[in-house]
Amino acid sequence: MLGDYTLQNVVMGALLLGAISGVLGSFAMLRRQSLLGDTLSHAALPGVCLGFIMAGSREMGSLMAGALGTGAVAALMVVLLTRYSRLKTDAALGIVLSTSFALGVVLLTFIQGMNNAAQGGLNAFLFGQAAATLRSDLLLMAGITALALILVLGLWKEFKLICFDPGFARAQGLPVLLLEVVLTVMIALAVVVGLQMVGVVLMAAMVIAPAVAARQWSPRLEVMVPLAALFGMAAGVSGALISTLGRGLATGPLIIICVSGFVLVSLLLAPRRGLLWEAAFRLRQRRRLRQQQLLTRLYRQASWHGEPRRGSGRKLADDDCDPRTRRVVRQLEQRGLVGCHDRHWMLTAEGHEAAARILAQLEGRAT
Repeated sequence: MLGDYTLQNVVMGALLLGAISGVLGSFAMLRRQSLLGDTLSHAALPGVCLGFIMAGSREMGSLMAGALGTGAVAALMVVLLTRYSRLKTDAALGIVLSTSFALGVVLLTFIQGMNNAAQGGLNAFLFGQAAATLRSDLLLMAGITALALILVLGLWKEFKLICFDPGFARAQGLPVLLLEVVLTVMIALAVVVGLQMVGVVLMAAMVIAPAVAARQWSPRLEVMVPLAALFGMAAGVSGALISTLGRGLATGPLIIICVSGFVLVSLLLAPRRGLLWEAAFRLRQRRRLRQQQLLTRLYRQASWHGEPRRGSGRKLADDDCDPRTRRVVRQLEQRGLVGCHDRHWMLTAEGHEAAARILAQLEGRAT
């Protein structure tokens, strides 16, 4: 199966797409511009149509050049609208997205009336047609990916600063507006790379999903960006391989499903940020709180009865014998903090010291 020419092209294209999408999508997510990929991908459609009209054929270089041009214009429009008008980012993205996609649909309709036989399959750019990827297309995609990665490495510190503290970057004399434009145009490059693989409609998920998954595993940008690229490449290869196992399975949607699976697993299992991790942490905190409450209660009861080293378990045994309290008592007994005497629970020496420390901490916080 791996010796198949078409599969080789699809896998290599998916690797390139995953790498550039993961790296550049991380910066878009950190800048709270998750809809930017959606906007630029829809803005690429009129560029594809203009490239076809100018070239008169489905030559990939012309189509990508047109997509990059309109994507760059859309990116510049978003930056200008958010900086020089009272529109917020989401409003600017929505305006540019809808206008660009409407223009693309109009151009597609115009092309259909041109009676040009080469227009066949042009609609595939809406949802991608990975099987049509050629080695010449891969060379173009590899060149765009290499250019984007080189720019990220060369401007790493500047991009990092404008993502987390653009005000400080501006105070340091950095050309923040120019850097934002460059970064936004680079995201347009990622969209151009993914047009053939996943199409205009699904490219938004490919830009954001790997970054969202990687963000759950690490709070450091130096770890998050490579991890996002790894998730993107793994999803691309997985979708390409799964599409070969059945007839009629589209590669682009399968890639998006795979990367969405990575997001779901990350949201559930990522340490310190995953939902299951947080649920387990809250369970441990509640268990610890119940144990502390019972320890301090026994400590106070021992003090009231004049037994500084022994807890009076009579009230606990008679009134507080519900199942939850029994579980807490057993947990404390396993830790050696309480013991049973004449069918009544009382503090051990270790439990007395632990309860005293807890009360001292509570009194310190109160003061």
